Amino acid sequence: MLNGLWLGLILISILLGGFTGRLEAVTNGAFSAAKDAIIVVALPLAGLMGLWLGLLRLAELSGLVESLARKLHPLMRVLFPEVPAGHPAMGAMVLNMAANMLGLGNAATPLGLRAMRCLETLNPHPGVATNAMCTFLAINTSSIQLVPATAIAILAAQGSKQPTAILATALLASAAAASVGILAVKFLQQLPAFRIRPEDFAAIPASPPNPSTGAAEPETHAVLTSPPKPLTSSSFVLLAVYGGLFLLLTALLLLPTWFSPAFDVLHSWGPIFSSFTPPPLPEALQNQAGLPKVLGVLSLLAVPFLIGFFVLYAAVRGVKVYEEFVNGAKEGWQVALRIIPYLTAILVGVRMFREAGAVELVAQVLAPVLQPLGVSADLLPLILVRPLSGGATTGLFTELVTRFGPDSLIARTAATIFGSTETTFYVLAVYFGAVGIRKGRHALATGLIADATGAIASIAICRWMFA
Repeated sequence: MLNGLWLGLILISILLGGFTGRLEAVTNGAFSAAKDAIIVVALPLAGLMGLWLGLLRLAELSGLVESLARKLHPLMRVLFPEVPAGHPAMGAMVLNMAANMLGLGNAATPLGLRAMRCLETLNPHPGVATNAMCTFLAINTSSIQLVPATAIAILAAQGSKQPTAILATALLASAAAASVGILAVKFLQQLPAFRIRPEDFAAIPASPPNPSTGAAEPETHAVLTSPPKPLTSSSFVLLAVYGGLFLLLTALLLLPTWFSPAFDVLHSWGPIFSSFTPPPLPEALQNQAGLPKVLGVLSLLAVPFLIGFFVLYAAVRGVKVYEEFVNGAKEGWQVALRIIPYLTAILVGVRMFREAGAVELVAQVLAPVLQPLGVSADLLPLILVRPLSGGATTGLFTELVTRFGPDSLIARTAATIFGSTETTFYVLAVYFGAVGIRKGRHALATGLIADATGAIASIAICRWMFA
């Protein structure tokens, strides 16, 4: 499917660009996308991969991942019956899902790539996506969103009186997308058109090549040569103190006035303490209250808390944290190099398609059909571009908010669509590219079904809540 789709994107872009006089824009878009694949995506991803894969190695060696996967084993067995209990992929997938739900995209992608590499070790047909891989990508492209942080930030920056009003709508719409995505992936994998055939993998190398040496590179993960040290009473105290400090910081952010007398006393001790003040909230959260404000603060503190917790927990369990972090971080550069060809291909095809004006043409064709159903023509470009490009979708969303106002029905619907759908083509290119998958089977169809469900659910839910 990816072969035919990419060929179609290229040929349609060239033909349409020729007939509309946009060939120069199509050509420049291809060159710009090829450069962005390395400079804008791959290189920053290498650093993020290094950070999160290093932390994940610490979590594995300390037994934290195994413990988490064991607790969620009943649910994971239903979703991934092909993955053995205790396999490293289980823990990585659990952490990826949690990061996606909290809107921590910079953590979710590295953890997801690690999960894909672990799943590849179970693949009897290298180069062809397994059912577990397709299911994992379906969950990724339709993840339930507790905090759509980017959409809320854009609404707040444009002066919305209630930027967090979309928390409930995004949660409901993304839950609908996730449910349909999981049902679709389980149904499609049974169809003859998507079953694995011998000709699908006969000409594919046994394992993805190492980009630097050309040799096959097996997947590696942290192996427990000896069980981690048991937690002692002093370890529990140390972890409790660490958790207590973050609870205190949470309280300072949520209820700064409660601590004003304590800071007044602190200031009276002398000039050296005068700079100590309650930490300020980000602008997007300053005028919020109740559950939206609590969720926003928890999202703000989640990443620094997790980084410190992984390191501290590994240290108290006897792991050499610096050495093992570096060993895990080495994978980041290797994965970034491996996905560059796949990123280049998909980004070039998508950019050429956009520059040729194909998205606007499709929107014009669909508008007369969808407007009677209550779908605004102004939302169509955003819905069509969302699976193709995150950056372009952000631009379209911002333009809608500016044009119609941040608290309008269209702006809130667009924000809900933005928060409940995913850049499916980018996700497939990155995740499949990391393990050399060339036959994606039903992964793309499932992702697009989930995106369509998220968009439809967003429109219906927002009309019900805000119209």
